[in-house]
Amino acid sequence: MATPIVRVDEPENVPGGTIDVLVVGGGPAGCAAALAALRERPDATVVIADAAAFPRDKTCGDGIAPHGLDVLRDLGVTDAVAGYRPVDRMRLRTPGGAEVATPSIRASYVVPRQVFDARLVDAARGRGAQLIRRRVRTLELTDRPRAGGRGREPVVVINGALCARVVIGADGANSAVRRGLGIAANPPEAMAIAVRAYADLPDTGGPSEQFIHMTDEGWPAYAWSFPIGDGRANIGFGMLRSRLAAADDGASAKQVLHRTLERMLPHTPADPSTLRAHHLPLSTHRPRQPNGPMLLAGDAASLINPLTGEGIYYAVLSGMLAGQAAARATQPAGAGRLYRRSLDAELGRHLRHTTLLAGLAGRSRTMMDAAVRAARTRTELYDTLVEIGLGRGTIPASALTRLALRRAMTGLR
Repeated sequence: MATPIVRVDEPENVPGGTIDVLVVGGGPAGCAAALAALRERPDATVVIADAAAFPRDKTCGDGIAPHGLDVLRDLGVTDAVAGYRPVDRMRLRTPGGAEVATPSIRASYVVPRQVFDARLVDAARGRGAQLIRRRVRTLELTDRPRAGGRGREPVVVINGALCARVVIGADGANSAVRRGLGIAANPPEAMAIAVRAYADLPDTGGPSEQFIHMTDEGWPAYAWSFPIGDGRANIGFGMLRSRLAAADDGASAKQVLHRTLERMLPHTPADPSTLRAHHLPLSTHRPRQPNGPMLLAGDAASLINPLTGEGIYYAVLSGMLAGQAAARATQPAGAGRLYRRSLDAELGRHLRHTTLLAGLAGRSRTMMDAAVRAARTRTELYDTLVEIGLGRGTIPASALTRLALRRAMTGLR
């Protein structure tokens, strides 16, 4: 379970000319982007800029779905979860008391991001990406003379110094690249906030399982407990920002989150030193990827599943697609359009279906109660729910019209 110590390239080793692909953010989306760009063009200059030194902690549920590992294997990363045991069972409990616990078709893993992200950065550097410790503050799209004086070429100038043909913003919920594009943050109703901690996990003698406990308080909201395999669990509680404001009884946001987590998971008290909060920009409010040489991936593109909070699969998939587009575009100005089309082809239908389900679930928790009760006896329904929540699953055609009609009817009330 060793965590790589990632060396940061010194400033004098950073390319002095125009960088082919500058990736802002060294998390899963950024590393997948760098790996994909270098797979397409091994001779390209690819630089990852991150404000943090690796290894570093990252506030997250630490759940790694098998779909994300498929993408990483396609990019040549085969050891991202090495040393960690698979977790092939999930338990869901709804506010109404419905519960289902059954093995999944494919196992997930729980790997602290301090380890997982450092391994991905190490893999990207091993492929030829350069890592610099830099906080991106400003981006300017301009043009400059081409080498040899043959006309001019568009470039993105970062912090008034670095120049890149294509910039990929993989810098999270507070993305500087997103702000540089003039795209506002998600509104409160499409932004969740969660608190995460680590806790000792009691040995019950039962099978290892991921546990999601939904609650009426601030619905839709849930707590989670994900076993790491070393005697600890990643635990947390998340809810919409808009519902957090409504639940305010004079307590601070931190107090509301902490006390709810303690109430919902009383048998796994949090290590106070590990309590961290973070924002989740849900995919129910995705910005349109603009044309041009600045791309958004992962959290920066609001690619968070609104039903489960899953984001790592979306991150590595969108990062891979962004890196491919950056390397394949014949002109930097065409990278945005190419990326937008490939992202929609891969995730468009899935994201439209999760938006529909999130809208229905947000209006009435009874739909979730009914779905979980039905999943106890219908394995195919359970598998569909897991695929929609963790991968790119879609609503079966037989149910889609019925759900769309239900949404229309609830909207009239």
